[in-house]
Amino acid sequence: MNDQRLRLDLADLAEDVTPVDLRDRALRTSRRIGIQRAIATSAAAVVLFGAATGTAFAILPNRSADPIPGTTPSVTASPSPTASPTPSPSGSPSIAPPATSTSSQPATSATFGRLHYGPVNTGEAATAHLYSWTPGGTPVRRLALPAGPARNNAAVSPDGRRVAWVEESGALWTSALDGSGKRKLHDLVDNMCWSPTWSPNSRQLTVRLGAADGSFSKVGLLDVSSGAFTEVAGFDGCHPVWAANGTVAFADGSNGTVVVTDRTGAGRRTIPGLGSKGSRYVCFDVASISPDGRRVALFRIERSSDTYGDAARDLIVNAVLDTRTGNTVTLPLGGRELRQAYFQADGSLVARVRSGGRYTLVLIDKAGKKVAEKAEPSSLASMQIIAAVD
Repeated sequence: MNDQRLRLDLADLAEDVTPVDLRDRALRTSRRIGIQRAIATSAAAVVLFGAATGTAFAILPNRSADPIPGTTPSVTASPSPTASPTPSPSGSPSIAPPATSTSSQPATSATFGRLHYGPVNTGEAATAHLYSWTPGGTPVRRLALPAGPARNNAAVSPDGRRVAWVEESGALWTSALDGSGKRKLHDLVDNMCWSPTWSPNSRQLTVRLGAADGSFSKVGLLDVSSGAFTEVAGFDGCHPVWAANGTVAFADGSNGTVVVTDRTGAGRRTIPGLGSKGSRYVCFDVASISPDGRRVALFRIERSSDTYGDAARDLIVNAVLDTRTGNTVTLPLGGRELRQAYFQADGSLVARVRSGGRYTLVLIDKAGKKVAEKAEPSSLASMQIIAAVD
């Protein structure tokens, strides 16, 4: 190959490596890959130009290694050789990150969190274990509780670290999920209708306190650390649930309406179409509410004369409603029967559906789109979900 042919080939190469070409490549790929390709192209051009001019270039031995995926590679500048300056084609492009991201992945993606289970029926057993399970993993056995609280009022904190329960005597206890750090917080606490419910920050419990004569009148917030109780006017009913924004929803307990209010009891309103005069449905069991307080998962039943007076907790869900309009939220369940539903911190919903003798969990993002589904282990078939946490 003669010098004239080499110079022509190098000129063609310089024309191919244009700012537009490098920019397009960067926009079509990730920033990391774009930078690596640009560095490789520049290195090749330097070697060829050096051969054409008779100038030798050495690659520094301390050049940084390939970057760890997900990091930006650093390029150490080489000192200019004293023999002659490095030739470069006019209009050489500067390497810069693309102006906009072209990732096809959504900014956030819903995933299954950790689910906690309690027994549905305990039979004659004196105690029963709680379990936790993350779809894709193996169920983990947690602490054993007295059978009644395990079934009727055990509540796992939103941070997934502690569990609270009320014994039939009215003693309110908390502990870690493995049973360690067990501590009694209060006596004479309602263990049925207004069973303990954690606040979104896992620092308080909503409880109803009683008197020695067995009556219950004071409902409010109990600080888990100090044991201090603050009564809240307007908290009256059964089975409260908390939204991350401070909204509280609970069944009225008398006429089948569902009340929505804030943590101070102010701004009370009822969900349309439940319990009001002429409505088709009533509800006495609320299971979960979305972080923004706009959707609620509950068990509604046809109005009749025999649908009143049951204060026991029931976590079955057969409807998800808009709390402002009372309209039913359509879920992509593929025609399967909805049995339970829990909102997660990101606004997604975990729906437990029954198909034959098995249960399946369907993950639905906050836009109402099905994201994934997982078959539930058969060992959990006789249990019910009591919490869904991160």
